[in-house]
Amino acid sequence: MTLIWREQLSVANDAIDNDHKHLIEIVNQVERTLTTRDRSELARALDSLTQYSHVHFDREERIAAAAGYIRTPGLHQSHVALLERFVLVRTEFEASGPQWSAAATDHFIEFLRNWLIDHVIKEDLLMKPTLQKLSPSFSPG
Repeated sequence: MTLIWREQLSVANDAIDNDHKHLIEIVNQVERTLTTRDRSELARALDSLTQYSHVHFDREERIAAAAGYIRTPGLHQSHVALLERFVLVRTEFEASGPQWSAAATDHFIEFLRNWLIDHVIKEDLLMKPTLQKLSPSFSPG
């Protein structure tokens, strides 16, 4: 099942919302490559997810800090933990061998969906009241 951006996921900042939309696209791409069992395409998609997550988390933290979001240090710690968990699960999945099982595929897809959506819902939406006080195009420059 493909992830779909919904307005309820908006944190009231265009840059962060656009990042989240792009991360959803990448997770959907990972899911497609898992179902087609194209290991080289999967590696590219996972690398893209890793790289873009770093870019996004850095941008999100800079915006949160500049906006005066009081939980920015906790947000950073959450991002570090998310990246560590992603690396661990990715390593476990890649170690499963060249022919991953349907169960391993389902587990990894569910992890990625929860990894992204739970973070947005449980962590990022807490910034919304702070960010709503600013222009949707607010950026620290």
